[in-house]
Amino acid sequence: METFYLTRKEMAALLLSLQGKTNKTPLAKLQEIWVKSHKSEIEHGKSFSAFISTKLPPIFEKIIKSNCEHIGFSLNDIVSLGNQIEYTSFSITSIQNWVKRDIKDKLGGPRSGKKYSIDQTAILFLVDDLKSTLDFEAIRKLLDLIFNDPKDDTDDLISPTMLYAAYSSIFEELDQNNDQMLDVHGHVSGRGNHDHMLEGLIKRKAEQYVQSMPDLTNEQREAISNMLVIAMVSVQAAYLQSMAKRFLNATLFLQNLT
Repeated sequence: METFYLTRKEMAALLLSLQGKTNKTPLAKLQEIWVKSHKSEIEHGKSFSAFISTKLPPIFEKIIKSNCEHIGFSLNDIVSLGNQIEYTSFSITSIQNWVKRDIKDKLGGPRSGKKYSIDQTAILFLVDDLKSTLDFEAIRKLLDLIFNDPKDDTDDLISPTMLYAAYSSIFEELDQNNDQMLDVHGHVSGRGNHDHMLEGLIKRKAEQYVQSMPDLTNEQREAISNMLVIAMVSVQAAYLQSMAKRFLNATLFLQNLT
């Protein structure tokens, strides 16, 4: 069975559709994502057999059947949804630690009974990316700076879901060949190191994004721009960590196999 994974950009688009902030329903968005990776089968009239061989996770079934206006996620739902993002590995134990201790004061409690909102879900996805490069003390300071009071969405410099969509979209824009590595052009042999080029490219793209946010002060735009840079670098680190873990697991598993 084929696993139905989403890129971060695709997950962000799904979250935005659940909030009613796009012109597509969650079902339409999932259909669009699936079609993009199965164009050949569809062109040859094999869409039914292709979908039958796709493992549709229960969390996607729940989303398809839900009333989007009132949807909320349990921690188990968030773990299930997060594990459909490529190169991630969520566990219920880690998420419980985050909401009960590590970012409790920054996330706030469930918004509807025992369910967490879409924006709270986006914060947890953001934290999972940030922990690839930062400790929780630094993560809390960043969340404080961008989202302020977790009980009041109106004082956010940018909504968590829009922030997640922003850095995941810029990352994919800078990864044109989809190899999970940010593309930097212009290296010239014999000209010394080029450490500054990647930093300059990411920073420039982040600054371009915040210029479209006229209601903020220069200081607030700078804070969001820096958050975008940190998040994109963290996504890059998350992929490298995932690759290292795969090689480690294979090495340990294959020991003394024969």
